[in-house]
Amino acid sequence: MTFRADIEFARQLDQDDPLAHFRDQFHIPKQSNGNEEIYFCGNSLGLQPKITSAYLMEELEKWQRIGVKGHFSENLPWISYNEILAENSAALMGALPQEIVMMNTLTLNLHLMMVSFFNPTAERNKILIEAHAFPSDHYAVTSHLKCHRLNPTESLLIASPRPGEELIRMEDLAALIEREGRSIGLILLPGVQYYTGQVLDMKEITRLGHAQGCTVGFDLAHAAGNVGLALHDWDVDFAAWCTYKYLNSGPGSLAGCFIHERHAADKNIPRFAGWWGHNPSTRFEMGPDFDPIAGAEGWQLSNPPILSLAAIRASLEIFRQAGGITALREKSKKLTGFLEFLLQAKLADEIEIITPDHEEQRGCQLSLKVKPGHVSGKEIFSKIEAAGITGDWREPDVIRVAPTPMYNQFEEVYRFVEILTASFSGRGSA
Repeated sequence: MTFRADIEFARQLDQDDPLAHFRDQFHIPKQSNGNEEIYFCGNSLGLQPKITSAYLMEELEKWQRIGVKGHFSENLPWISYNEILAENSAALMGALPQEIVMMNTLTLNLHLMMVSFFNPTAERNKILIEAHAFPSDHYAVTSHLKCHRLNPTESLLIASPRPGEELIRMEDLAALIEREGRSIGLILLPGVQYYTGQVLDMKEITRLGHAQGCTVGFDLAHAAGNVGLALHDWDVDFAAWCTYKYLNSGPGSLAGCFIHERHAADKNIPRFAGWWGHNPSTRFEMGPDFDPIAGAEGWQLSNPPILSLAAIRASLEIFRQAGGITALREKSKKLTGFLEFLLQAKLADEIEIITPDHEEQRGCQLSLKVKPGHVSGKEIFSKIEAAGITGDWREPDVIRVAPTPMYNQFEEVYRFVEILTASFSGRGSA
């Protein structure tokens, strides 16, 4: 669409927005003066839905009233609570319910997936990740190589941008997979790169990897609830994600895991086992022989924290009411597109956007760098933070901002650019 750089236009976009009322379903943080913050940090921690407290209190009250019987009685017994989340998560992830399980934390789930899906041989013993991977992913992958007595210097492959560039080119990634594929045991890449905000072509990466006999998995921390996914149809082997970013389920909330049904139904795949992954029909016979559930739930270790599941359930209910990822994605493209337009119109000499400019190659987030010759990026970030903006700073030199369609407004985008413009000395309002 054609944008205009004025406040009236932004307000008209908000007035015409069919999802605008969902903002009222979230608690918006306030500044010390009582005004609402401009909260552009859903890529780090999503805001709290107002219904979350009611969902939590429902389970707290049940625990208070009937204790252990809550596992088996009344509405939503705890023993099967996870099944409701799998059904509602499946639509967001483009998966079948039996391919989804909510368990553990993101990095732990990646470790469990590598136990099952990285089985190195003398010929195929490498793991492919991207340059500037989120540190936890790098640590996890390196530790698995070492546990297999492999030298990370030799067995860790890095897909890097070209010199002087920020983004990974798909043709370079394809060439790397083609060249090294027969030695790669696992391709583990992000759906959305956390630093640049680049959306990788997960469907094509999976196709390329499988053509070379590689297992393909994705870290979807910055993709879940942000961009459209079709994990089952893309034939992805596994994926893992956290739920506290765009999925608004609370700090440190339980993570999600996808295992394609062709693997999830295979009880012979090696795994680290725990009793909650055991066949529920015989789980309480307390026998020593592990019989995994035929599905992603067969990778569970322990009974999950119900209060965290309740918070996830509350968030997923709002996603359902909003029409799922399709409607949110349509608004997201407009929000982030409007932000890009204003930055280019008002701050082209001061700000470089390193996120792809094609709307299908990014989600909500834009990653910004202050161009040389100006005050430092960190100083600019401190100024906008003091003025009521919540984004985040990522070393060495990026300000990340993510206008989130569930609760952010077009007028907030406009006011953000006003504040950012004023943060450069000698500049007026946008």
